Amino acid sequence: MGDGSVIHTTAVIEEGAAVGPGCVIGPFCHVGPEVELGSGVELGSHVSVTGWTSIGAGTAVFPFAALGGIPQDLKFAGERTKLVIGERNRIREHVTMNTGTAGGGGVTRVGDDCLFMAGCHVAHDCQVGNGVILVNNSALAGHCVVEDRVIIGGLSGARQWVRIGRGAIVGAHTMVTNDVIPYGLVQGPRGILDGLNLVGLKRAGVDRDELATLRAAFRELRGGEGAFRERVRRLPEQFDSEHVRHIAEFVLNGGDDRSFLTPT
Repeated sequence: MGDGSVIHTTAVIEEGAAVGPGCVIGPFCHVGPEVELGSGVELGSHVSVTGWTSIGAGTAVFPFAALGGIPQDLKFAGERTKLVIGERNRIREHVTMNTGTAGGGGVTRVGDDCLFMAGCHVAHDCQVGNGVILVNNSALAGHCVVEDRVIIGGLSGARQWVRIGRGAIVGAHTMVTNDVIPYGLVQGPRGILDGLNLVGLKRAGVDRDELATLRAAFRELRGGEGAFRERVRRLPEQFDSEHVRHIAEFVLNGGDDRSFLTPT
C-alpha cells in the first residue's frame, strides 16, 4: 500500500494487489490480487479492477467501470493474459476493457492521455495508442490497432483485426470494417473513407504547405491510375511529406492480406 493512499472502508482490496502512493479508492470498489495501481490512480465508486491488470499513474476511473475481465472470446481457455493501461487516462462510467488471449499476443494495451467516454468497450488484444478518444458507447472488437490521436465517434464500432491509422477520425454511428489510413476521415453507417481529418491536422499544428501536400496526395489516392496499393506505393516519390510517408508505410507494411477503406 503506497503512502498517502485513501481507501474507503467498503472497498475490497485483495491480498497481493499493489496500490501506489496517493491513490484514492472509492466506495464499493473491488481490486483483485494481481492488480497494480500506479501513483495517484483514482477509482470512483463501484469500480471493478480484476485479472492481471496494471493502471498507470494519474489515471482516473469513474463509477461502474469494469477493467481486466476475461475476454469475450469462446476460444479463451483460462490462459494467463494481461491488460496494461497507461498514464493520465480518463476512463468514464461503465467502460469495459478485457485482458488478452494467447492467440492474440496475450496483452491488451492502452497508451497514455486517452479519454474513454461512458459505455465504451476495448476488447481482448487491442493495441490503443496515446491521446485516443472513444466517444460514448463506441466499441473496439478484438485485435484492433488504434494509433495515436485517433477519435472514434459515439455509437461507432470497429470490426475485429481492423487498424485505424494515426490522427484519423471516425464519425458517429459508423461501422468500420476495413483498415483506415492515417489522417483519414471515415463516416456513414457502413464507413467510407470520405476525406482527411483536416480539423485534427490543423489542431495538431500542421502548416498550410503540408496540408496542401496531403490534400494533393489524397486526390492521387482517389483518382490516380492503378489499384489502391499501386497508387499508395507511388506517393512517397510524388510528395515530399512526412505525413504522406506515414500513410504509405501504414498501408505497405501492414501485410498483403490487409483490406482498406478506399477513397470514393
